[in-house]
Amino acid sequence: MKKVTTLVFALAVLTASGLIAGSVFAQTATVPYKLTVFATAPKGLSAPDSIAVLDGHVFVGYGDGHLPDGSDGLSNQIVEYRMDGSVVRTYSVVGHNDGLKVDPVTHLLWVLQNEDANANLVIINTETQHQKLYTFGPTLHGGGYDDIVFRGCKVYISASNPKNNPNTGPALVSARLEGNLVEVVPVLAGEASAIDIPTDATVQLNLLDPDSMTLDPLGNIVLDSQGDDELIIVSNPDSHNQRVLRLPLSYLTPGGPAPVETDDTTFVTSSEGYILFADKVLNAVYKLSKNSFVPGTGYTAADGGPFVGALDMTTGVITPIVTGLGNPGGMVFVDTSKHDHDDHRDEDHHDLCHDRDWDSH
Repeated sequence: MKKVTTLVFALAVLTASGLIAGSVFAQTATVPYKLTVFATAPKGLSAPDSIAVLDGHVFVGYGDGHLPDGSDGLSNQIVEYRMDGSVVRTYSVVGHNDGLKVDPVTHLLWVLQNEDANANLVIINTETQHQKLYTFGPTLHGGGYDDIVFRGCKVYISASNPKNNPNTGPALVSARLEGNLVEVVPVLAGEASAIDIPTDATVQLNLLDPDSMTLDPLGNIVLDSQGDDELIIVSNPDSHNQRVLRLPLSYLTPGGPAPVETDDTTFVTSSEGYILFADKVLNAVYKLSKNSFVPGTGYTAADGGPFVGALDMTTGVITPIVTGLGNPGGMVFVDTSKHDHDDHRDEDHHDLCHDRDWDSH
């Protein structure tokens, strides 16, 4: 979830000051998709980005233009919404929030700050509102940490803003909690070998902007190397069978295919539901819906467009769906289908995953 570029920052300032009317952006969605505003930034907050959903509530992190290394000493706000877009409460965390994910085993909210350096992690129990702060040791890649995924009993974090080019440090680490510390172990090197999906050739990576992450329908980690205009797919992570694929990203222009930078990606898990995505310039969270989604389909926020589009995981081509945006970022699919396991914790994993944080209950 890369910091806003100079151009986008300037647009944000002009929009906030009223010098650019909101109609300039004219957000539209292609048929049969429908676009509505889920929520606008509460007074005094700006730059919504990361989104997480827990027990029928939506959590949105606001960046407010603070420094992404936390050196300004300021705090960001995590706003909790009901599904109708009304505000429930606000949590304050020290530093610049970027990653925001729900632990599916404990139902605790993991809030990751300072993607450029000096990272910290806050874990929130949203039932009791109790918060616990964790810190990281010195990073091998010289930067901070950006996003989180949970896979089985393991937690993975993207190692962002590497200091060296080529990036000889880790781009992906596994993490475990020990006391008040987050201990990490390298999983994927920034210069690892990978298979390029469109050409089927073996290539050497140079991941200079590891950023947002998610899991695909098969449980593979999908890591966005944002400034490199590519997705990295890691199967069987942290094992002898680990396998790495690269998917260069592009979209079709009148002059032909063009590389495009993206931020968050989400995959549809049900035919019933909708997508929520945030725009840091327009200071709003949008709802993208249709009568039926195709399970397994990927959607991504192409901040380099800027647009939100459907992602072809074979070619890497993104087809724009929502245009007229400022700087789309955080994105999540909200599954509204009813399953027998809804709203119940995974007790089997609860018993097996001993490295999670139980102190926040």
